[in-house]
Amino acid sequence: MTAAQQGSERMMKRYLEHPRGGPTALRIVLGTQLRRLREQNGVSTQAAADAIRGSHAKISRLELGRVGFKERDVADLLTLYGILDPAERADFLALARQATAPGWWHQYTDVLPQWFETHIGLEEAASVIRTYENQFVPGLLQTESYAREVTKLGNPRATPTEIERRVGLRIARQGLLQREDPPRFWAVLDEAVLRRPIGSIEVMRAQLAHLLELAQLPHVTMQVAPFSLGGVAAAGGPVTILRFQEPDLPDVVYLEQLTSALYLDKQEDVDNYLSVMDRLCAEAERPAATVPFLRKALEDLPAPE
Repeated sequence: MTAAQQGSERMMKRYLEHPRGGPTALRIVLGTQLRRLREQNGVSTQAAADAIRGSHAKISRLELGRVGFKERDVADLLTLYGILDPAERADFLALARQATAPGWWHQYTDVLPQWFETHIGLEEAASVIRTYENQFVPGLLQTESYAREVTKLGNPRATPTEIERRVGLRIARQGLLQREDPPRFWAVLDEAVLRRPIGSIEVMRAQLAHLLELAQLPHVTMQVAPFSLGGVAAAGGPVTILRFQEPDLPDVVYLEQLTSALYLDKQEDVDNYLSVMDRLCAEAERPAATVPFLRKALEDLPAPE
């Protein structure tokens, strides 16, 4: 067994014993391993597609972790790639089963679009989450009342029941920052996020107070990009970059739109957005200034009637 194969086997066992991030991350890991096996054996994507009675596009989706795996397909690909050892095959097939298991968010499928389900899975697996927001407080930092107002704005035709389901999902996501091994969360907030009234004054007051609490957590870093900064590099919209401890999971740039999202993982795209994020962090107020800034924003709110 080569050193690369030994490293791959160790990685597989680590994910089987301590899966992090649920099925989304596992699909990406398994897809990456299958792609490596295919390339090491000089097998074309078309030959791999023929082996599982599929198309070139299906192999591409499997190797990117965009779809679930059928055990039969994984078994046929392993045979094609010369993986015949029963124990090694068993690890791959076990990972395929875990990769198709529903995540905790499956209970919200009635209000969870597929394009956002991928983001939740990646979020769960991330070791570092960096985000820039220019309109709303990031979802992981929102209070329930603020989340309800934002959800109403984005879903004007939703029923009250649907609104509450969406709010419930958002609050459930926030458990990520409270678990024993939380990711490092680094947010750059445009000053407009703190000044733009969302809902009532009471809603904004509670939200700013909540940000004050979160800003003091050791794994949370916040910076404010003040109006005085003028134009910023990411002025076109919010940006989130997810980084993972596992080297088989590449950095992912997440760009959310109103009814869809883009996921960028090509190195050139990721490097461009990392450069933008680094510039934002360098130009924004330093993290130590965030708490005083939030306190001033609270003071500037009109007194309750």
